Amino acid sequence: MPDPVSILIVTIVSALLSLGVLGSMLSARVAGVRDWVMGCSLSIASLVLVCMQAYDWPKAISVIAANQLLMLGLLIILQGCRKFAGIKPVRQMEYLAWLLILAGMWYWTYYSDNLNARIALVSVFHAYIYFSVAWISYQIRPDGHFSYAYRFVCIAASIGGLTHAARGLTYGLGLVRQNHLLETSSATTLFLGLGIVALPCLAAGRVMLVHDRLVRRLEHLASVDELTGALMRRACLMQAERALRTAVRTGRPLSLAMIDLDRFKAINDSRGHAAGDRVLKHFGGLIGGSLRASDVFGRMGGEEFIVICPETTQAEGVKMLERMQRLIQRVPCVVDGTDLAYTFSAGVGVYKPGESLAELMARVDETLYVAKSRGRDCIVEAPPEWRVDKPSTVGAEARAAAAGAAAGAAVEG
Repeated sequence: MPDPVSILIVTIVSALLSLGVLGSMLSARVAGVRDWVMGCSLSIASLVLVCMQAYDWPKAISVIAANQLLMLGLLIILQGCRKFAGIKPVRQMEYLAWLLILAGMWYWTYYSDNLNARIALVSVFHAYIYFSVAWISYQIRPDGHFSYAYRFVCIAASIGGLTHAARGLTYGLGLVRQNHLLETSSATTLFLGLGIVALPCLAAGRVMLVHDRLVRRLEHLASVDELTGALMRRACLMQAERALRTAVRTGRPLSLAMIDLDRFKAINDSRGHAAGDRVLKHFGGLIGGSLRASDVFGRMGGEEFIVICPETTQAEGVKMLERMQRLIQRVPCVVDGTDLAYTFSAGVGVYKPGESLAELMARVDETLYVAKSRGRDCIVEAPPEWRVDKPSTVGAEARAAAAGAAAGAAVEG
């Protein structure tokens, strides 16, 4: 039967490896990582002190201090999980419980020596920490391939919680009796063995969470226009292709609008490019904040934008654009302390069965050309069939971009 001290040493070594990896991620400035490093460090120190029970160190150090350090380390790890999830970290009742357990540990060590009571008390606290971590991971898990790390942490933490709950119940009910924590027995080996699985898995899960957060951050930087908050051309067209496939599969309408800010070059020439950037940022913030979560908002280039609205008819798309116009009039752009008024022209159309994204964008872009030719600051609907002899420059760009996105999606898919 394995020696409990040997099991603890293996746990300490695995925790040190996790600590090294987490420490390397401090420079990434991900919320919660600093707490995880601190909590992991305290946990390692506490396990070293627990091992000192085999060498008859004073109970004040090897029992009370060791257990309090371990509980404090786990509590700080929990606070780090809350910070990572964007939840208020500090909960005073948890630290109050930690102090009450300190009093209980002192009582059942020096006034009424009761190993089972100490184990049950500490195990309940550990189970609470592990189940809390599991619940947080379950609540904030994202959709898609990024959910793997969260599910992994949830499962690992649940295993740890169940292990400590079973341990507390076993010792609390007196089903196991032993004179020393590190006494070699089936119960000690079982619970320490499960612990050696849960702790490293949970540490590895935290590393995976940080890695996924960094990957998502990089994907965001690569796909979102920093100035306007809109998706960049490639990312936008890929999402548009997905929305179109969904519309084909479900038979639900899909509207697409192409928007161009009016006389934007004149704003740059008369007020400077900084003022033009302010207008773009103002437009992106207002429009992006007014759309639904299912809508796709992208910047095709310069002052041209695209909005894809799933489950939206053409008439509803027109109303959406009219709301945008009123919003821009109601909330003007302020540059150097003065209001800078601007307008936009737009074309809008709805997907026709059998139509590709490139064809839909070309048809809608022709209506944008018409809106420009009518004096700007207007919205033009695309008829079901649309043909003109003189294609617009913007339309050519849109067709080329859509064709490129479609080809890219075919290769990636």
